[in-house]
Amino acid sequence: MSCMTHAQAPNAGQTRLLRTPTVSTTQIAFAYANNIWSVPRAGGSARRLTSFPGQTSNPHFSPDGKWIAFSGEYAGNVDVYVVAAEGGEPRRLTWHPGGDLVQGWTPDGKSILFVSSRATWAPSGAPRFWTVAAEGGVEEAMTLPRAYQGKISPDATHIAYRMNNSWDEERRNYRGGQNRPIWIVDLKTYDLVSPPWTDSKDVDPVWLNDAVYFISDRSGVANVWEYQTRTKKLTQLTRFTDFDVKTLDSGDGVVVFEQAGYVHELDPRSGK
Repeated sequence: MSCMTHAQAPNAGQTRLLRTPTVSTTQIAFAYANNIWSVPRAGGSARRLTSFPGQTSNPHFSPDGKWIAFSGEYAGNVDVYVVAAEGGEPRRLTWHPGGDLVQGWTPDGKSILFVSSRATWAPSGAPRFWTVAAEGGVEEAMTLPRAYQGKISPDATHIAYRMNNSWDEERRNYRGGQNRPIWIVDLKTYDLVSPPWTDSKDVDPVWLNDAVYFISDRSGVANVWEYQTRTKKLTQLTRFTDFDVKTLDSGDGVVVFEQAGYVHELDPRSGK
């Protein structure tokens, strides 16, 4: 399997259907064909890291790049697992019957952030953020009462997140009441700010330094946007006109995303 790792036109014959990429200093990992794979950031042949039967999704490198947390449906339920970045036997960290979707890591690399509808009283189970220690232990709920998608800032002072999911995550140009702006919350004061927003579908926020990157279909097609939290400047970074950008992650000064079934890497500083 060969993979494209830069935001450019793909070559014919490259493998598609590469999902939910994540990036470290040297590697990009992604979900493909029910397993987690990794490939050098310079490009080349991908290597399979897991081989268990069952669905896998949402891989995320630890801050030091040594571990990958992901959601796996290995025992009839979606739970949090962690595996060494070079591969090996995954270790299960959650056991609750509710589905647990990995969102990333705490900045110190000690815990994994995930979303789950466990322990909620809503009829349909409203999701919220939880953490679990990478070494194992009891899961802890974050203070925010409801959250579906998001990441903690590198300095651990803020969280950028999407409050609720949509009844149809794949619907393009939906403009109904289930759309919400990206919320950026101070974890000490709980002050909240948002990037400029009218009615677009804004999803999958991630951090690089003080900037929040997210996917938005405000231009008609879902593309990657940047919001500078200090200057309040909003910038469109990609300009795809065919297929939507689907998922987004960040690390080592770049963002990686899925578009048209391929993995792309983008350095916001250079635009390449």
